[in-house]
Amino acid sequence: MSEESVHFSGSEISKDKTDSTDEKQVVGRKIWRIVPYLKRYWKRVLGGILTNGVARAFDLIPFIAIGMAADYYRDETFTNSTIKNFVSSEIFPEFGPMSSIEFGFGFVIVICFTFLAIFQGLSNQLWQSTAYMAQHDIRMDATNSLMNMEASYFETRQTGNLMSVLSADVAQLEDIISDASTSIIRLIMTFATAFGIMFWMSPTLALILFTPLTLIVPMVVWFSTRVQRKYRKTRESTGGIVAILENVLSGITVVQAYNATNFESSRIGRQSGDYRDQSIDAAFVRNRFIPGIYVVAGLSFGLLVSAGGWVMSTEEITVGQFVTFLLISTRMTMPMFILGLLLNQLQKGEAASKRVFAIVDLEPSIYDKKEAIKLDGSINSISFKNVSFSYPTSESNVLNDISFKASSGDFIGVMGHTGAGKSTILKLIERFYEPQNGEILINGININDFSIESVRKRIGFVSQEPFLFFGTLRENISYARDANDDEIRTALETAGAWEFISKLPKGIDTMVGDRGVMLSGGQRARISLARALLNNPDLLILDEASASLDAETEKRIQQSLFGRSSLDKNRITIAVAHRLATIRNSDEIIALVDGVIVERGNHEQLIENNNVYASQWSIQTGEISPQEG
Repeated sequence: MSEESVHFSGSEISKDKTDSTDEKQVVGRKIWRIVPYLKRYWKRVLGGILTNGVARAFDLIPFIAIGMAADYYRDETFTNSTIKNFVSSEIFPEFGPMSSIEFGFGFVIVICFTFLAIFQGLSNQLWQSTAYMAQHDIRMDATNSLMNMEASYFETRQTGNLMSVLSADVAQLEDIISDASTSIIRLIMTFATAFGIMFWMSPTLALILFTPLTLIVPMVVWFSTRVQRKYRKTRESTGGIVAILENVLSGITVVQAYNATNFESSRIGRQSGDYRDQSIDAAFVRNRFIPGIYVVAGLSFGLLVSAGGWVMSTEEITVGQFVTFLLISTRMTMPMFILGLLLNQLQKGEAASKRVFAIVDLEPSIYDKKEAIKLDGSINSISFKNVSFSYPTSESNVLNDISFKASSGDFIGVMGHTGAGKSTILKLIERFYEPQNGEILINGININDFSIESVRKRIGFVSQEPFLFFGTLRENISYARDANDDEIRTALETAGAWEFISKLPKGIDTMVGDRGVMLSGGQRARISLARALLNNPDLLILDEASASLDAETEKRIQQSLFGRSSLDKNRITIAVAHRLATIRNSDEIIALVDGVIVERGNHEQLIENNNVYASQWSIQTGEISPQEG
């Protein structure tokens, strides 16, 4: 991987190793990464190039006809036999004071502009459709790359920054394909065709016109070497703005509760001011480059006009051909000015492509082995054997030499103070992380030997902070799977959620709002539990799932979970809880202190031990342990 990911105040996603050495980089390296995406649609690309080339021909032919018409009107001579044969054809009628030949010249021009419109329209359609398809492919590659990353990646990055890359930066690449590509082709075709026509008419005038234009090359080098890093910084600043805004809007209630609107406004202002300053810097360079193009163009056209009389006196060209020269030279003016805008756009694209392809190139540290097998049967047992783990951002272990086993029908409770490692155990089972030492076994086989998808398919996971997507209750409960109303109702009843949902005017078709804001914390927890139960998991993982539930609701849910059917009785349940009443009826309770198992047993045994569990039970319930009594 050529990218080194870093986190910097929420404003950077990645930093290219060449960032410190590319001050003098002219064209850029990353923008060429879009070429493989264009190869997928090579027929459209080829069609776009060919139709653009034909359009350029029909764009310049009228100027040849105008020059020939000037010679004909002057002394009734023709300088091109092909056009002579066409305009002298008997198919053209005389029209009032106009002869058939004069009408023919006008018809040539009308036909050329008609075909110019047709072929230019075809070229634009082909390039734009290609751009939209390539944009889709790039965005999906970046999105899939992100979704395959391990949990630790997202813990060190802001969502808004990533969203900026997937939206604004990818859109910038679409502009490069649809606009910049057509501009490049138009520029090359126009210059090549114009130079060919002009050199055919008068090599002398052609060289006089084009020689000063070589001065544009060092100007391009100067522009590119100074503006690229400035544009990259503007893209990074844009991402920073989006990241802050996403945070502020998501936490607007906290912002208002703490009277922090001025504080957040200042923070956004600083980030926006950075974007403003970087943009002004880039504009300063750009606005010195484009006027230089005007100066070079003026020099070329001035020399052309000055030398025109002398060249005509040598009879190298006719008056009409000189008119053609002048008209074509004016047609070349726009591509020259487009060059300035084009380079500006390409440099923006280079900055965007660095951010986009930094994500595309991400490589997850947790992935399926080549020889990974599919977990076809049920999960009958799960074991931790001497598992130790530390988070990437921590130097000390969160878990130390953890060992336990749960089999079908077992209910395992895990307790401990904040930071003891309770939730970490659950994350390791889901393979959000992998242990540094020890192993986790499913049915006696290392969990890493199974494909991640097949294992997670058999697990129901309820997180500590239940997340609901914007949409209806039905969409959230049946998330990523097909389920009928009866199946959804059964899951809701088991999760203790059907009672309040049945009273809603639209029932399970009720909208929950962004992140489920239309529901209470307890309601969100029950919906999240129903989502986990819908698939009849072999292993149910509960991470403080009952923290926001009242005691009565929690009791009903436990009765539903552990006494409804043979399927429920065969299910393995592992629950993490601060509130010990949640895990009181566990077959085994594991007590953690600083990532170490200090005691284990059922409720009665642990009360009898009068250790960590008993102490916490006494604090929470007011009950006195046996020894204290």
